[in-house]
Amino acid sequence: MSASGRVSPLRRLWQALSDSPALWWSFLYFFCLLSGYYVLRPVREAMAASSDLQAIFPPSLIAWFDAHGLPLKDFTLQFLFSCVFLIMLVMQPLYGWVVSRFPRRVFLPVVYGFFIATLLGFYVMFDSGVPGRGMAFFFWITVFNLFAVAVFWSFMADVFSNAQARAYYGYIGAAGTVGAFLGPIITSSLVQRVGIANLMLVSAGFLMACVVCIWRLRHWAVVREQQMQLADGEQPMGGSVIDGLKLIVREPLLRWLALMVVFGVGVGTLLYNEQASIVRRMITDPAASTAFFSRIDLAVNALTLVIQLGLTRWLLSRFGIAPALLIPGIAIIIGFSVLAASPLPLMVAVVQVMTRASEFSLGKPARETIYTRVDRQWRYKAGAAIDTVVYRGADLTFAWVHKGLSLLGSHLVFVGGAAVAVMMTLAALGVLKQEKKLPQDR
Repeated sequence: MSASGRVSPLRRLWQALSDSPALWWSFLYFFCLLSGYYVLRPVREAMAASSDLQAIFPPSLIAWFDAHGLPLKDFTLQFLFSCVFLIMLVMQPLYGWVVSRFPRRVFLPVVYGFFIATLLGFYVMFDSGVPGRGMAFFFWITVFNLFAVAVFWSFMADVFSNAQARAYYGYIGAAGTVGAFLGPIITSSLVQRVGIANLMLVSAGFLMACVVCIWRLRHWAVVREQQMQLADGEQPMGGSVIDGLKLIVREPLLRWLALMVVFGVGVGTLLYNEQASIVRRMITDPAASTAFFSRIDLAVNALTLVIQLGLTRWLLSRFGIAPALLIPGIAIIIGFSVLAASPLPLMVAVVQVMTRASEFSLGKPARETIYTRVDRQWRYKAGAAIDTVVYRGADLTFAWVHKGLSLLGSHLVFVGGAAVAVMMTLAALGVLKQEKKLPQDR
């Protein structure tokens, strides 16, 4: 084996950080972004599961449902997710207007500034115990998670070339995974001491650090655009507010990417919902079920980090995006086939860990490298539309698909999930066919 083959993943990581100052700031950016999100994620879960309807919904909404003979407590999640999708339909054109009319140096801080300002508003709402705060926060954090992460990866495609993306995206993802570890630790350590309201300020602090990282990374984005004679990201992109959706309809590669995301979300939604149903039936003790879910999250993050540090860079640099796009689908097909025969909680947990870890460590970085080779309209408009409207539309659709399949039993849910995983893999093949037509780095 060559000397380079004996280099450990951590040593390669340190060498990459030494070679690229931009990688340091990208590390810090994604770490702070996911730390800030995961500080608040447990608050969202607690609000969605709360039995105090006044904390979740405004009194007028509760009264309206009661007047129509529909107890809102029986439709909490369905109502929230349906509203989230409608909010995405409104937010996507607004985001399109911002990125069309303002240069990068303006719209990136504006996006994060909006989230910071609203967090200060939620601090007041939670500190004062405003009724309906749970619903408002649920909507906000779902929008934040999708838009803030979509903006991050779009910006990374401005900063790094395709070759750099293949070498670095696994490492950058690992920084986010470490942030995903830290966030819940901060919440569990502080929430009983300082209260939920003050967690909003903690998260806002992380987002302010993200704005500093954006400011520092702009230099490398400008340098890359000048060296490669790319469109100047410091100028407004122009166009209409729905250009992203138009591009998805018009461009074959974007259509395949959208289909891949739809079926990938479908697999995750079917598995998540059926897992909750199985655990509800087989693990009746709340403390035991909480421990079960927490172990899954820990295993997902641990496996994701190992793959990101040890495998993602090697696969993307040596073989391109094909293995990283195809391996998750093949693994999920096998996992769902096993679950169709034996839908036990432990087996569901294993497949859940495998599904989520492969998406975070392989599928997502591979898809994002494609955006380093396309026009900025694709990155900031079409990419964001796929990660928000398309994503949430698929989530809502498959939540109701699960509702229908679950009436016929867990076995049929997992058979359906395997079929969806097959379609996801076929969509990945479509992406690979179209990706070969893109120009290489100049």
